[in-house]
Amino acid sequence: REVEILMFLSAIVMMKNRRSITVEQHIGNIFMFSKVANAILFFRLDIRMGLLYLTLCIVFLMTCKPPLYMGPEYIKYFSDKTIDEELDRDKRVTWIVEFFANWSSECQSFAPIFADLSLKYNCPGLHFGKVDVGRYTDVSTRYKVSTSPLTKQLPTLILFQGGTETMRRPQIDKKGRAVSWTFSEENVIREFNLNELYQKAKKQSKPREEGPEEPPGAQGAAGHPHGETKKDK
Repeated sequence: REVEILMFLSAIVMMKNRRSITVEQHIGNIFMFSKVANAILFFRLDIRMGLLYLTLCIVFLMTCKPPLYMGPEYIKYFSDKTIDEELDRDKRVTWIVEFFANWSSECQSFAPIFADLSLKYNCPGLHFGKVDVGRYTDVSTRYKVSTSPLTKQLPTLILFQGGTETMRRPQIDKKGRAVSWTFSEENVIREFNLNELYQKAKKQSKPREEGPEEPPGAQGAAGHPHGETKKDK
């Protein structure tokens, strides 16, 4: 019986890892399902040991916060009061905004990828932003991004052009669930046509710029736009 349980959990891990895009996600999936397997085995051996192990796992999850990405990026962090104002400030600016929650492992894995994209493609006409819908729940309602783990809508990337949403990933089906989509750098570049958006944004911003153009990512080393940092989330 135990062998059947372990084989079933192994199959789930393999299916889960097919959607993983980083080594950390692969390792995290393995550890998570290892804990589930241990809990099941402890309960079958002795219910008291199972309860003790389950309690320790819950305490660990509650006391150990997941690590946040603190590397370089060129991203503006929005609050519930600033997101609408910033999107409407200059309709010539295209925004790619990530709707995320710190408790989501998928959001944590995507954070360095989104940061890298912001360093490569940010320019005066193309900006990158993030808003924590786990903290600002009214934003999730306004932009129709569900924070329920069952809908799998986190993270959500939305492209805003002229202050209006023109595209989002993942897409949502009729039941309100996210259509499976892998948040890899290659997929984001392809689906959102980032190379084309970047070239158009550079041409639109030329009359306002002085001096030679900087290559993608050159501005990222200078810091965050408008003085924003991760502490402003």
